[in-house]
Amino acid sequence: MERLQKVIASSGLTSRRKAEELISAGKVRVNGQIIKELGTKVEFNDIIEVNGKTISKDIPKVYYLLNKPFGVITSTKDEKNRKTVIDLIPTSERIYPVGRLDYDTTGLLILTNDGELTNLLMHPKNNIPKTYLAKIKGVLTKDDIDRLKNGIIIDDRKVDTSNFKIKDKDFKEDTSLIEITIHEGRNHIVKKIFAYLNHPVLRLKRTKIAFLDLTDLPIGSYRKLKIKEIKKLYSLK
Repeated sequence: MERLQKVIASSGLTSRRKAEELISAGKVRVNGQIIKELGTKVEFNDIIEVNGKTISKDIPKVYYLLNKPFGVITSTKDEKNRKTVIDLIPTSERIYPVGRLDYDTTGLLILTNDGELTNLLMHPKNNIPKTYLAKIKGVLTKDDIDRLKNGIIIDDRKVDTSNFKIKDKDFKEDTSLIEITIHEGRNHIVKKIFAYLNHPVLRLKRTKIAFLDLTDLPIGSYRKLKIKEIKKLYSLK
């Protein structure tokens, strides 16, 4: 027997966290009965419906690594009919992005239909490191550097910003190139960090997710994750 939210996530329908929200909202039925209790265990032969549709338990899991280009939406669909990251990967499976990158942010993005892995990578307790390369306005002062070393409060929560490197300084253009690694995925978090220091981000690229990087992955291209990479991601829990 397995927990209901885990079975829903494993079906590729959504992440485990979203599955828990659907259960609590009364959107899930097991053998015709609405289930609202988180942690309810189900058997393989049980019929599970989410929003009136029966989930399949035999969907093959797929895993992609994409180098997201500028001007593409990190979503499964867009109400303004703009190009999404889903449009860049031809597959018959229903995949979705793990986390998000802004419209104007480029770089690494994982897409999958594995809700269990999505939950692992997104859950704050697992502290999955993500590395970004930020081109910012201005040059960091000693005070800016000290603030980054000590961590910065963003939206009433402290962000560990101590893992950073100044890769380049252009005094003529008044810009800098900063590499920074953080362990959380709040929206716009890197932009907020440098906005707090009065150094707006001019360009942003995610270069690493844990051990995965942009090697042999040109902008706009993708590849399937290797089995050993998938296993290594699961080992990060």
